[in-house]
Amino acid sequence: MKTIQEMLEIIKSGTAQVLPESDLVKKLSSGKKLKIKLGMDPTAPDLHLGHAVVLGKMRQFQDLGHEVIFLIGDFTALIGDPTGKSKTRPALREEEIKHNAMTYFEQVCKILDREKTIIRYNSEWLKPLTFTDIVKLAAKTTLARIIEREDFQKRLTENTSIGFHELFYPIMQGYDSVALHADVELGGTDQTFNLLMGRFLQEQYGQEPQVIITVPILEGLDGVQKMSKSLGNYVGLWEKASDAFGKLMSISDELMWKYYVLLGGKTDREAAAMKQQVSDCTLHPMMAKKDLAQLIVSRFWSTAEAMEARQQFESLFQKQDYSHATEVAVIATLPQPCWIVDLLKTINAVASSSDAKRLIESGAISVDGATITDFKATLTCTPGMILKAGKHKIYKLS
Repeated sequence: MKTIQEMLEIIKSGTAQVLPESDLVKKLSSGKKLKIKLGMDPTAPDLHLGHAVVLGKMRQFQDLGHEVIFLIGDFTALIGDPTGKSKTRPALREEEIKHNAMTYFEQVCKILDREKTIIRYNSEWLKPLTFTDIVKLAAKTTLARIIEREDFQKRLTENTSIGFHELFYPIMQGYDSVALHADVELGGTDQTFNLLMGRFLQEQYGQEPQVIITVPILEGLDGVQKMSKSLGNYVGLWEKASDAFGKLMSISDELMWKYYVLLGGKTDREAAAMKQQVSDCTLHPMMAKKDLAQLIVSRFWSTAEAMEARQQFESLFQKQDYSHATEVAVIATLPQPCWIVDLLKTINAVASSSDAKRLIESGAISVDGATITDFKATLTCTPGMILKAGKHKIYKLS
């Protein structure tokens, strides 16, 4: 049985804020099973390691014996969270929301314990609200409070329109906490306003207010911008373990320590100790990074897949053994000679022609050891040809 102090160290590691910490200590000291809430709107069908940061924090609560509620915002998705948006989001169709929601559960169960995870949909309580109910709910707060949000303030300053329906989003998310009687709500730092609205509304409804725990926004593989599929700097939870391992090996040595805490489950103290070992030259940064990639893939895929991915990486990139390269049977489907961009897209090495151009112009594409620098280059594909795309993607053509 862990002490309150031990539980606090686990919970606080890799967090941005715990608001207020005294309330969390009080709730943990009560000995009761706490209700931990995390909501996500199914606005896209795929989750990546950026989402895994907050899901990993939720898993820690689960392992400590608390009740975890994964809330799918199928009703709030009809509005779309205005957080960080410079303009009104286009509304999603209900069919899109249903499709995306179906994929979420399978993906989150890579991280959460399937048997111990409660799945709820906020349409359960938001859809039945009458207009009278909505007026009463809206009366709990003020317009001045809602437009305190930084993104709303920015749009007002820039004379950019704000849809009236967008003002309801934080109120609806806050009401979710009331409906679930949440003890703790998790989210990214960009969600702080919405999470605090939940705490405020619980007080208005006579409930004990929830504790807010926010986690940092995870930088993507480029180490600069937030991990995002649209920016191409992501590791998808749906990707092959070997691809995820290779991508993780491309992060910078400095970013590695943040990944250890946010994705590897290490405490701040443990990560700092490893960083010191690297500084003392008792731990090689390459070994630390391979250990990190194996740890993350073990955690979100499986131990067996992580070991296999590491062996494959070491064979390909350290021993130059291309027998482990990803084999792609594409020669028969391509015209000969073929455009290098068509080849890259056919083997799914890039998502678009612009991605291909970026890699080619940066010297990141090679065929049988020869670097391709001409975006218009063509080549005749032969069986066994080795194509490298970026730092950690190697394909063998057949």
